[in-house]
Amino acid sequence: MTNQPLIWAITDDRVGNASQVLGVAETLGRPFEVKEIRYNPLAQLPYAVQGVGTYTIAPEYRSALSPPWPDVVLSAGRRTAPIARWIKRRAGKPVTLVHMMHPGGRGARDFDLFVVPHHDGALSGGDGANVMRITGAPHRITPSKLNLAIEQWKTQVGGIPRPFIAVLVGGATHSHPFPVANAADLGRKVYRMAADVGGSVLLTTSRRTGEAAERALEHAVPEPRRIHLWSKGGENPYVGFLALADAIVATGDSVSMCSEACATPAPVYIYASEDHTAEKHKILHQELYARGLARPFTGVYEDWTHTPLNETGEVADRIESLIAKSLKL
Repeated sequence: MTNQPLIWAITDDRVGNASQVLGVAETLGRPFEVKEIRYNPLAQLPYAVQGVGTYTIAPEYRSALSPPWPDVVLSAGRRTAPIARWIKRRAGKPVTLVHMMHPGGRGARDFDLFVVPHHDGALSGGDGANVMRITGAPHRITPSKLNLAIEQWKTQVGGIPRPFIAVLVGGATHSHPFPVANAADLGRKVYRMAADVGGSVLLTTSRRTGEAAERALEHAVPEPRRIHLWSKGGENPYVGFLALADAIVATGDSVSMCSEACATPAPVYIYASEDHTAEKHKILHQELYARGLARPFTGVYEDWTHTPLNETGEVADRIESLIAKSLKL
């Protein structure tokens, strides 16, 4: 390695994975190259049988993985792990592999660092020396980005009374649907919360929300409000709403969304109905509550604050230590 290592950030079609990789890469503050990949049907094979190689990548994306080979690779999720291992073997030189989330036991020795959330539970064989446990997930929300978003969005959100209640709506997951009744319940409660303090609702949905749930939310939240519906397109005010929020209500189905909300100093409330919450998400919520970073959503506005969650910075510091060791600084 030279004093400025070549860093590759591998991103795929999973938005949450890409956010983790890019968030860590940006926080490092070093130059990096984004290697965007997409998959063919072979990527659906179980990780245990995938081995090492690029055969799961769609042909038109394979050329991006070519010399000069990197010194550091950042990756996330099950499907990028075999690709990261292939790069290390192909490079013919020392390559530091950093992977967000643990894909399983196979090939674990190839990785210099796994960044694993506490809520993922125990790993088979336990945590090795190359495992770093964190709360939630790394992401791209930083104080500087929040400050820029305030300047960008304050005039577009202006004209309605504060306090602003930002509502971040996820939706259906692999194992849990997002019932329309839940969307309507959330909308009514956040509107009442804002109305009780003379404030306004800033609400944004996601690709997982669904049009029926969006309609229910739109109907349940009258003016004063600012609403962005994913299905209708347009510029997403998500970061702007985070930055301007006097309080944040997030649905508990997204680890990234809960983590990003807690990266602000605003009060954070998690809406997590029993019928829409996976067990590992419940574990994350309890961890956030125990750390004083969030509270269960009850519909009552409270004026409190917390130290912003900064696990991304902790991860970047750990990677810098690995880089320094490789450079023998």
